[in-house]
Amino acid sequence: MLSPNMRSIALLLLFCLGMALEPRGFQSGAQTGPSIRGFSIDQAKEESAWEQKMRAIPRPDLLREYQAALAAAPHHVGSAQDKANADWILQKFRSFGLQASIEEFQVLYPTPRDRRVELMSPEHYVARLQEPAFDQDPTSSGAGQLPTYNVYSADGDVTAEIVYVNYGVPSDYEILQKLGVDVKGKIVLARYGGSWRGIKPKVAYEHGAAGCLIYSDPKDDGYYQGLAYPEGPYRPEQGVQRGSVVDMPLYPGDPLTPGVGATPDAHRLPIAEAPTIMKIPVMPLSWGDALPLLKNLRGSVAPESWRGALPITYCIGPGPAVVHFKIASDWSLHTIYDVIARIQGNTFPDEWIIHGNHHDAWVYGASDPVSGLVSELEQARALGDLLQQGWRPKRTIILAAWDGEEPGLLGSTEWVEQHAAELENKAVAYLNTDSNGKGWLNVSGSHSLEGFLHEVARDVIDPVHKKSVYDAMREHRLEQTADVTERKEINNRADLRIGALGSGSDYTAFIDHLGVAALDLGFGGEGGGGVYHSIYDSLAWFSRFSDSDFAYGKLLTQLDGTAVMRLADATVLPFEFTNLAETAGGYVAELGKLPGAQGKVNLTLLVGAQQTLARSAQAYEEVYRQASALGAVFKREPAQLRPLNQMLYQSERTLTSAEGLPARPWFKHQLYAPGFYTGYGVKTIPYVREAIEQQHWQEAAKGVEMVSRRLLALAAQLDSAAKLLR
Repeated sequence: MLSPNMRSIALLLLFCLGMALEPRGFQSGAQTGPSIRGFSIDQAKEESAWEQKMRAIPRPDLLREYQAALAAAPHHVGSAQDKANADWILQKFRSFGLQASIEEFQVLYPTPRDRRVELMSPEHYVARLQEPAFDQDPTSSGAGQLPTYNVYSADGDVTAEIVYVNYGVPSDYEILQKLGVDVKGKIVLARYGGSWRGIKPKVAYEHGAAGCLIYSDPKDDGYYQGLAYPEGPYRPEQGVQRGSVVDMPLYPGDPLTPGVGATPDAHRLPIAEAPTIMKIPVMPLSWGDALPLLKNLRGSVAPESWRGALPITYCIGPGPAVVHFKIASDWSLHTIYDVIARIQGNTFPDEWIIHGNHHDAWVYGASDPVSGLVSELEQARALGDLLQQGWRPKRTIILAAWDGEEPGLLGSTEWVEQHAAELENKAVAYLNTDSNGKGWLNVSGSHSLEGFLHEVARDVIDPVHKKSVYDAMREHRLEQTADVTERKEINNRADLRIGALGSGSDYTAFIDHLGVAALDLGFGGEGGGGVYHSIYDSLAWFSRFSDSDFAYGKLLTQLDGTAVMRLADATVLPFEFTNLAETAGGYVAELGKLPGAQGKVNLTLLVGAQQTLARSAQAYEEVYRQASALGAVFKREPAQLRPLNQMLYQSERTLTSAEGLPARPWFKHQLYAPGFYTGYGVKTIPYVREAIEQQHWQEAAKGVEMVSRRLLALAAQLDSAAKLLR
């Protein structure tokens, strides 16, 4: 007779042999059926049945109906329509049978009282600073539109020469220095692109500039890319990109209440002391308003890579163009309205699956954010329908419609800061959506959820490309790359790589501040567009140039709904760590290749920590496969499963440090963060990477120790989880 240990080994060998012989998605044994990580065979059958019912519910006509209601009028923060939309969403959630309420916060939200950009010499021109109406777009002439401006710009009244700075990122100033061009006391003119807009005035201020103008060059999102609106989807001559220039790499959310919820009684910083408010005046321009300024610049001819698509010789200056630039704002507090719906879990009610999409917009926001929000609403209706049919999730599901995302992730950040203690204990994962359009799945997020996401994507069919969402995404990636190494990996790796999260949407507070595993999902890439943050992001534009039949709105509903249900219903949470460990190894290898790193930074400790994590991740995976084959783990009582599941979803917290990143303690995650000079763009292992980039060698050494401790702590946690799983 075999000993218990030998029996376990024999069963494991038989299971592995069966997995090798059977098609993906099925397990060997007396019972056969769909295989879903975290479920037994019987549980997977039941889960698949409910998921199929859910995916049959969404209706494109209702998505269109929701969009028509939510994008009918301007609904920026502080507007009457913003509150009306929040109330409408609340009533929709309740009509679907969900418990729902509105949570309010009071945030600083300045709006312009006076704006002027005037070319004084060598010729005279007064910028229009207004987007014209088009007959083809009925709402473009509507009332209540927010003026073109950059929120959280400093007030200012400046007259100075202009200097053209390309995208206005740090590397551009290095070129200016080589050319002998100084921006001190000047107004810099930067084009959109190359980084997040808030980096441009930040870097300009650090170099002594007195003001910053940001324009949309047609090479980046105008006629150079395709026909301009209204004939085509791209930004027209007077189209303007509004947007925030708050210094979000320090912290997002209300500038006056860092780290705490912006409730009425919250302690607030004086406006003059708020570090994230921009220190110089900033204004966005259309290319039509920027052209007279650029035409009147001389000095050095701009490098070829700096040249846009306007019919001029791009010169750097300074001058002889002199501009008078003025902006003054009303610096008032405004109320924002987070709409929160809840479905109570019946087995693990204190484990929360959260899905969010914001509802505020710069103007009409038919694409950004309403195209994503309507899918979340239809998901809520589908889940409410399942509840009527008898389905009950094991875990609590929270569906959030955030307010104030556009100014600086206000609603989600304040909600997270207000409920931080409870979320640290209960939040399992956060799924984020924002804009959605026709094309292929784009996804970034926590790499412990990489395998889970792709399992879901393999089970959801893309009706347009006639294959699974995963296969459509894989084929698109193969079509888009000519790199032999990348093509080989796409063909051979078990899962496609997902991107790392920086910032730019409402996942930021969850992953970067609290260490809640997060995914950011949406379809796109097939259609063009240049109406971002303009009055032309409208129902008329969306119906002509984006997801006109809402096929991808329905598909996003199905994909997100499946992911939410699967996370909520899994007996053992489907976190998987070998992809995470492998990805972390790639990040460590990149550090050693950064300029100046060799001989300056000893990465031995970090390499060893990553290797330890890789071994622990593989060991956990082997134990999980054995436990899954034996099946006993899926029969445990909830009280027995709770410690294991809690350890799994707390794994992301292990990658955070209480002290956060140097000079910006709000950002606590040690694998992912937005770059100090990239804004939205991610910096991986940011403590070490940014120290190397800035040649702060002692800080880099401290970062190596810090990140190594976090990786080793995660390895130890996985070892403990493996013991509980056994």
